[in-house]
Amino acid sequence: MPTERFLKQPVVKIAVAGHYTLPNWYDSRGKLRTFACRTSRMSPYEMLVDVPVVGRVGDSLTSYFRDFGKLEGRISETKPRSFLLELDVSDATRERLANKLTWLEGKQKDPKIADLRKTPRVFPALPRSSLTLADGANHECFIVDMSIAGAAVAAQLQPPIGTPLAIGACVGRVIRHFSTGFAVRFVERQHQLHLDRLIVRPVPPSYAGRAQVSAQLGR
Repeated sequence: MPTERFLKQPVVKIAVAGHYTLPNWYDSRGKLRTFACRTSRMSPYEMLVDVPVVGRVGDSLTSYFRDFGKLEGRISETKPRSFLLELDVSDATRERLANKLTWLEGKQKDPKIADLRKTPRVFPALPRSSLTLADGANHECFIVDMSIAGAAVAAQLQPPIGTPLAIGACVGRVIRHFSTGFAVRFVERQHQLHLDRLIVRPVPPSYAGRAQVSAQLGR
């Protein structure tokens, strides 16, 4: 969609800081370079982003925003110091984005609206992960949302409150049940930039990995 047309769509004018990586942009160590960015307008389908390095139309990229989490997309149009990013996300993610944008827009109009959670919650791009109990048993789980302090999880089992377990590589305890799952508080706060890598681990860990997690849970 051309930028001029996008600007006429029902979008939210919102400035949220984040960062992104572009294909084929590497640092001296051969790692993808990370650039800071900021949204200016956004909908559940596209976002206009102010950037230091624009990239090219058609480039697929990965971005991360504190309020939205990790988002994949493709550059559909470029402007000086900005690009229009078409979001490549699931329908469930679009719905969550729409709800978050509605909340942020309301907060802009009324700053007294507060987020009752102490740490911002985001949702992973790939929500399926592994759940490991203290005895090493491994179960598949679905990450409802997550933060640096914990996560909300849905699984076939519902461990009792107080149960030690690990979601991916993050060790914690069950602190609350809700209708579709349970909440886990991590033993240690995680780094926001590494949440996806640490929590979203859909492949069951190796024997050595299970032993390491079990040792942590038994502490």
